[in-house]
Amino acid sequence: MTANPVRIAVAGALGRMGQAVERTAEGRADVAVTACFDRPDADGPGLVSQAEALSMADVVIDFTVPEASAALAEAAAGRGGVALVIGSTGLSQDQSRRIQQAAQRIPIVLSGNYSLGVNMLLGLVERAARSLPDDFDIEVFEAHHRRKVDAPSGTALMLGEAAARGRGVALSDVRAAPREGMTGPRTAGEIGFSVVRGGGIIGEHQVLFAGDEEVLTLSHSASDRGLFARGAIAAAVWAAGQPPGLYDMQNVLGLK
Repeated sequence: MTANPVRIAVAGALGRMGQAVERTAEGRADVAVTACFDRPDADGPGLVSQAEALSMADVVIDFTVPEASAALAEAAAGRGGVALVIGSTGLSQDQSRRIQQAAQRIPIVLSGNYSLGVNMLLGLVERAARSLPDDFDIEVFEAHHRRKVDAPSGTALMLGEAAARGRGVALSDVRAAPREGMTGPRTAGEIGFSVVRGGGIIGEHQVLFAGDEEVLTLSHSASDRGLFARGAIAAAVWAAGQPPGLYDMQNVLGLK
């Protein structure tokens, strides 16, 4: 007997990632897109309101903006009976707190990146940071398209957190300030970030471990937004059967 497909609502359906999720879901037997919605003032064929979408879905996949994601989490928690998969990045402390509170009532998967490769990279970065001597400088490089509004990217921050965990420190204690002008020599033990915005770059991430005599580079390149959509759909199928809580892709992939 075939199980019923997981009913998915797509938030930000007019955006690039929303459209990628819809395309990726087509033809799959395990999921069905039952509702699409966008901003309240958005106009497009087949769009419904957020409230209607919540009533028509088991899981909402949301790649929008931080404030919209936090508000959606609150609305979903107030209604109950629906899970969320959130891919928005650049959340403020208040927006993160609101999502965490909503996760006490519904399952929420929150990740800065839904790529299998990136989530494997996180483990490699943490292991390298733990194994290499402290005199290796760590720099996280990322490049994205010109329309991306937050920097560093959510994935870059996840990589920085992984490196900091490997060294047994908090990223907030060792994160380097943005470089400009006469900054002086690099402070030992700090983790730096370098950012590029331009063109249609989907996503490039590198973590450099720079020693005096050698440099180790761990990297990941994204060539199609479909890979993020596939990961988000996998997270949606997983989240549909989970109890309330705040999860990430490491949970979805069984890596923790």
